[in-house]
Amino acid sequence: MALTGASGTGRTCLLLALTGRMRLTEGEARVGGLRLRKKASAVRRTAALAHVPGVDDLEPSLTVGEHLRERVLLQRRYGIAPLAALKAALRSPRQRRADARRLHDEALAAAGLDLAALPKGSRTAVRDLERLERLRLCVALALIGRPRLLAVDDADLKLSAPLREEMWALLASVAAGGVTVLAVCGEAPGELPGGVPLAVVGTGRATAARTAEDTPAPGGATTGTTDENEKETADALAETGRA
Repeated sequence: MALTGASGTGRTCLLLALTGRMRLTEGEARVGGLRLRKKASAVRRTAALAHVPGVDDLEPSLTVGEHLRERVLLQRRYGIAPLAALKAALRSPRQRRADARRLHDEALAAAGLDLAALPKGSRTAVRDLERLERLRLCVALALIGRPRLLAVDDADLKLSAPLREEMWALLASVAAGGVTVLAVCGEAPGELPGGVPLAVVGTGRATAARTAEDTPAPGGATTGTTDENEKETADALAETGRA
């Protein structure tokens, strides 16, 4: 599913709400048969976020390998049921290392990120990655938890037309593997590679008619709804961080 619309139209808020990271104030929704209002925590366990600014930002100074190892450790500690965590803790160090290797190898393959093609392999710093490579790493990190729903924000941000095609091919491949993909984008393609079904939901709203409150004040200052929108965005990110 693609959530389209201009920046500031509520795309990210809708994405966070549908993954159980933001409380609903109105309406009803079900994700995987779970009611969001009553089962938000259960939805969070089945949904993973990728490429959401202010929520799961990559650390530029860390390497690709360090990000992968960190996510595997977090998944082992917080992302599985207590009984499964106990069983994992009883495994030998060699078995745990093999499990970790298998987890991130599967995630890298699904995200199409080839470590051998990077300048320094797994020791490549995030700041040295191209934009699409960063997106692939974000997707790989999210897939380590083996989610049923993958939510990707700003999927096509600052990507050229050829790179957008690669990005949609990546998400179509993930969807073909059985994971439902929810992608926020500026514009959705007419169809996805491989005949993968695509539903498009627009979050746009009319902006042509501007009120006096929206009109920039002298000196570049703005009043009214601009400040309210910025406050709503900040509140949403803070609530997501707490979740």
